[in-house]
Amino acid sequence: MHKTIAIILSGCGVYDGAEINEVVLTLLSLEEYNVNYQCYAPNINKHHIINHLTGEESQSTRNVLEESARIVRGNIKDLTMLASKNYDALIIPGGFGVAKNLSKFAFEATAESIEPQFFNACRSFKNDKKPTGFMCIAPALLPKIYGKGIQCTIGTDKDTASILTKMGATHENCHVDNIVIDKTHKVVTTPAYMLAKSLLDAKKGIDKLVKEVIKMT
Repeated sequence: MHKTIAIILSGCGVYDGAEINEVVLTLLSLEEYNVNYQCYAPNINKHHIINHLTGEESQSTRNVLEESARIVRGNIKDLTMLASKNYDALIIPGGFGVAKNLSKFAFEATAESIEPQFFNACRSFKNDKKPTGFMCIAPALLPKIYGKGIQCTIGTDKDTASILTKMGATHENCHVDNIVIDKTHKVVTTPAYMLAKSLLDAKKGIDKLVKEVIKMT
């Protein structure tokens, strides 16, 4: 029987949503390993909209679920429908949407405020002892979800790593082509575009993360 992995997205576009390259590379890797997947996103408004050409904030309003649907050709479900019992594992790509829509980490420099649907979904996979993969900035939410002592990485950024350490995480510096594995909690992390300079850079670590998550199922 094929394994099936759930993926939670946070919008569309690195500056206000999910990092598109990370999402596509994750889906590609899963297909290469012959693993089924289903994407989810919360049906909420984005915190704000960023013009990815100019970097300026727009006054328009967009929905996280609708925006996420753009990346996966509409094959996505409302996060309220996600039940961990139906999946073997969970993967969270990065992008500022994780820190702006799925939490307030970008504004509070802490992961104390996490979107309730997202928090509950992640906790259900934790409680069911199913493996999870977090990439890019997404590992910043792990101390709130898993508690103190969680092993993870956001790469080599000292300031962000220091925040995670203060939150109770055990942070490990990690190059873009590698992963950090917390075997106790079945959590795998990789820096992805926290460090990546190209698709090839990002693909190396993402492939390792996907492979390890599958292995843990």
